[in-house]
Amino acid sequence: MRSFRKFKSAIQNLLISNWNQYKRDYPWRHRISAYRIMVAEFMLQRTRADQVAPVYQKFTTQFPSIKALARARTREVARYTRHLGIHWRARHFIESSRFVVREFGGKIPSRRDKLLSIPGVGEYVAGAILTVAFQKSEWVIDSNIARFFDRLFNLRLKGELRRKPQVVQAAKEFFNFQNQRTLLFSLLDFTALICTPRQPRCPICPLKQKCQYKSKSKTKT
Repeated sequence: MRSFRKFKSAIQNLLISNWNQYKRDYPWRHRISAYRIMVAEFMLQRTRADQVAPVYQKFTTQFPSIKALARARTREVARYTRHLGIHWRARHFIESSRFVVREFGGKIPSRRDKLLSIPGVGEYVAGAILTVAFQKSEWVIDSNIARFFDRLFNLRLKGELRRKPQVVQAAKEFFNFQNQRTLLFSLLDFTALICTPRQPRCPICPLKQKCQYKSKSKTKT
């Protein structure tokens, strides 16, 4: 893999400067807190963002804080989660919130290791909370971001890409950036609308002059 440090700045700037072409607008990007990001990420697991948005707004109105959620009963939370087809996660929301209240005094921690101790919080959710809510230079990888790095460097990796050492290292370097929140949002939107799993929109991609996936594809044709 070519040295990422040599051209990561160009990639970062291109993503942010072209963000308006593929920018999406969601409520969890406006009123930002660690609690709200955690709720959004729990809901977004295997569920489309457009489906989550109206439920998220009602949920955070009913449970505006992690302490309010911790006091809720399972059936109260299930009234909202069932609309996403994840009614079975109602107990999961409550267990996580009660854990935070019990172990951290109701304040979601700003350290990855402590976040990972919360039930239901994995590496991606922890990274999202740290990057968005606390604006820390922490790495974030989901399947879309992993695919982005795999294509950018034409790695052609197999299996679960987000766990590959090359992808993790690229993410760690990539998110070592001053405006982490904007960078993450722009990358998430880019991978959802431009660098899609099937039939990526390479002709309109702002990174096409940098991406090895595009250049290798042109060589083959």
